[in-house]
Order: sequence, then C-alpha cells, then structure tokens
Amino acid sequence: MENRITEQASAYDDLQRMSVHDILTGINREDARVHEAVRQTIPVMEKLVERIVERMERGGRMFYIGAGTSGRLGVTDASELPPTYGVPFDLVIGLIAGGDGALRRAVENAEDDTEGAWRDMAPYGPTDKDVLIGIAASGTTPYVIGGLRTARQHGLLTGAVTCNPASPVAAEAEYALEAVVGPEFVTGSTRMKAGTAQKLMLNMLSTAVMIRLGRVEGNRMVNMQLTNDKLVDRGTRMVAEASGLPEKESRELLLRYGSVKKALEHVPQPE
Repeated sequence: MENRITEQASAYDDLQRMSVHDILTGINREDARVHEAVRQTIPVMEKLVERIVERMERGGRMFYIGAGTSGRLGVTDASELPPTYGVPFDLVIGLIAGGDGALRRAVENAEDDTEGAWRDMAPYGPTDKDVLIGIAASGTTPYVIGGLRTARQHGLLTGAVTCNPASPVAAEAEYALEAVVGPEFVTGSTRMKAGTAQKLMLNMLSTAVMIRLGRVEGNRMVNMQLTNDKLVDRGTRMVAEASGLPEKESRELLLRYGSVKKALEHVPQPE
C-alpha cells in the first residue's frame, strides 16, 4: 500500500465547507501537476511507440485493457482512431472489464477476474505480432495484471499506463508509463488527475503511432472518414488549402474519391 499514492489522503479537507470558487481553484491547482508527471514518461513512451510501430508494420494490432475509468478511456481512444485516421476498426481494440455494458454501468467484481482480459481478447485471436497496453490508475487491477502476464507468455509486446510508482501492473509490462500525479482532490477519486493523465498518455501514444504509420501528411488527417457534414467541410478546406483549388471543386474531388489523400492525388495538373 505504501506506493499507492493515488489512494493517499487529499491535501485538502472539509471540502463540503469550501466555497465553489475554492473547490474549483483547488481542482485546477491539482490538475496543473498532471502535465509534468506525463512529461516524465516520454523517454519510455518513445521506445514503446517505436516497438508498437514495428509490430503494426508487420500486421500486428494493439489492444487496450482496463477497468472502470481506465477501461473507458482505452475504449474511447481506440474508437476514435478509425474515423480520425481511416484505419480499420479492428486495428486498435479497446476492452473493458465487464464488457461494453460496463461503459455506462459498473459491473460488480469484473475487475477482480485475473483471467478476464485474456478471455475477452480470445475472440480476436491475439498473436505474437500484437501489442497489449494495460491501463490502471492504481496499478493493482487484477484484470489488467492477469491480461499482461498471459499476453507476455504468448509473445505479445506489453505496455502499462499507470499513476503509481513500482506497481504490480508495471511489473508485468515491458514498458511502463508511470505518471505519478499525487493524491486526488477528492481522496481516491482517480477519475480526476489520474484519469486526465491516462487520457493524455493514450492521446500521445496513439497519435504518435498513427503519424509514424503514415496516417498524417504535413499536419493534416488526410485519411479521416467523411462520416458527417462537419468532417466533409473540414476535408474540403484541407483539399482547397493544399491544392489551391476553389472550394466547390475541392468538395467535388473529396466526395468523388472519399478521402483527402485520394482527392489530392487526383488534383488536375496544369498543362
């Protein structure tokens, strides 16, 4: 328990007697600690990203596993990659203890099942080409510990995203990202600073991987899926800015070829 900083008592007390201003100021003050804690993970994260890219270039996939807030953050990150970068929906797979129903309502004892994560991964046929990232603020979640341990036995590359130092989850992973953000404003409420840190680390990890896999050109999401009017408008602007074509022609090209990348490949060349 000595390393479970996420469970230590808040530096603030009598929260119920605080003014709204003081509550918000205190939360904001604690949130300011997150960025430096995440920055400390960059050296390890850099190595992990490089290893993930190597696996994915050989046909591997990436799995996220977690329980509660950690699981929800993993599912969110995974689900946002296909529309953003045009990758298949089964390239990055987010799994939460208790199944998709746990995204909205906690499933009792699901996080205590050490065999649950590998059982949840089984329908996807994980192989030694794949990557598993275990997400656990406390670093003690049995669902994540068991999943990482079994994954390593099967040759998967493993990483961990945690907010406690020297945790059991980190010990099971080859690459441990440990953003030690300190006690929460509300004691033990790891959806707060710890959740923010995990969200930042997942953003950094997956975005760097997507860029290195060639899913971005310049600074543009040239492979994004055109799933709504906002994204069609965004894609039209990208084509217009990159090609110099009028907006009407840019939109026509975009809709004809289905992505910014393909539209730009078919921009008419001056005679």
